[in-house]
Amino acid sequence: MRQLLTALLVSGIALTATAQSATPSTLTLDDALGIAKKNNPVYQQQLTGKTRAALALRSAYGAFLPSADASFGSGYRQGKPEVFGGVAFGATSDILSSSWGLNFSARLSASTMTELRRARANFDAAEADITAADVGLRGLVVNQFLAALQSTASAALQDSLYKKVQLDLDLAKARVDVGSGTSLDVKRAEVAVGQQQVAALRAHNTAEIDQVKLFQQLGVARPGPVALVPLTSATAPTFEIGQLMDIARKSNPTLQGYQSRQTAAAEGVRSAKGAYTPTLSFGAQLGGYTTQYKNADVLVASAQGSVLSSQASCYTTDSLRRGAGMAGITAKCGAMQFTTAQAQAIRDGNKTFPFDFTSSPYNLSLTLSLPLFDKFGREQRVQEAQIARDNARYDVRKQELQLAADVTSAWTSLQAAYRTVGLQEQNAAAAQEALTLAQARYRVGASTFVELVQSRNDYERASTDRISAIYDYHRAWAALENAVGRPLR
Repeated sequence: MRQLLTALLVSGIALTATAQSATPSTLTLDDALGIAKKNNPVYQQQLTGKTRAALALRSAYGAFLPSADASFGSGYRQGKPEVFGGVAFGATSDILSSSWGLNFSARLSASTMTELRRARANFDAAEADITAADVGLRGLVVNQFLAALQSTASAALQDSLYKKVQLDLDLAKARVDVGSGTSLDVKRAEVAVGQQQVAALRAHNTAEIDQVKLFQQLGVARPGPVALVPLTSATAPTFEIGQLMDIARKSNPTLQGYQSRQTAAAEGVRSAKGAYTPTLSFGAQLGGYTTQYKNADVLVASAQGSVLSSQASCYTTDSLRRGAGMAGITAKCGAMQFTTAQAQAIRDGNKTFPFDFTSSPYNLSLTLSLPLFDKFGREQRVQEAQIARDNARYDVRKQELQLAADVTSAWTSLQAAYRTVGLQEQNAAAAQEALTLAQARYRVGASTFVELVQSRNDYERASTDRISAIYDYHRAWAALENAVGRPLR
């Protein structure tokens, strides 16, 4: 009989043989939440909203700073004159040129300040969304963690029931051996053993699947056999509904997000009305240029021709002066000479390309503009902003009502779940006593095998209900924390 019992036990728990061969690691709920925050892909995607809001806030601050543009360019012009109206213009030498520029501009209006406040409110809303995502992730992980714990507890219950039905089979066989039982009781007991093996197999399979789903929520692959650390037993809630509502109004991230968006919508109205106010604009431009002839002899020839022309004009004037009896200026005219040093200076001065710039005159501008009429565009934008503000206000009110309903219902459900745990524990204890008594009565022949099976079924239902009540209690806590918006334990 002992050999048969051993063989049945081995076959009944064959599914968990691999898990038993290795020492499983443990995982607490806090550890699971930490892993999920770092690895859950959906949660990580939601974190980008705060980054975008931070960039928008930085841009709003940047609106108070001037914008700046820098430029550098170079050019080449073929040395070929162009003819306009029969007159040739342009140099006969190729020309290289370069230039640089630096422009500053700033624009300030009443909308600049309101857009900053609006961006800050949107950033606060993004932070509230991150907190809401954190609360939502916590709810998903907690519920799946509880589901895995419950299925593990159910599997353990089925294993214990297997031992009980095996004991019933032993009792039935023992009674047959002493002549006080029937072969029908043995067959019924054998059927119960087989059915319990199936139930245990299914329970372990469910526990395995629930644990795989848990690690899916955590965002990592399951490393192998993992033992989940059970939560503490049910304790009476100590919060009052008024206290919970105060915490929820201050801490619920969804409500805070709606309130921040309401603030942003109000700033949007002010920003739209800012289109009626003057705008102050400031600008500044700096720059420089270079121009270089590839053939500097063109400049030398031009300068030399200019000197010769001036000398010829001087001699003409000298002749006129002498004819009029005035003193001559021949010496002055003779001094007009184009020297080699002058030619070299021209050639040296031509070497400016690309960075020997000549500064251009700088420009400063200050403009105050007042919009007068833009075909009712401002009026439309103001009305749309006011509608958005009103809708945001309605969203806040709707969320406040939703929050009150969620917190109240979660609180009452938690109280009912706590009382249910106490009742189910009493039922399970009573069913355990009834099963023990039924086994003792059947052992001495005071009851039938049918009564024993009925007691065992009652014990199974009561134990299953007790497990469900315990984890329903923890789910009620999770629902209350999700409604309030932060952990309460």
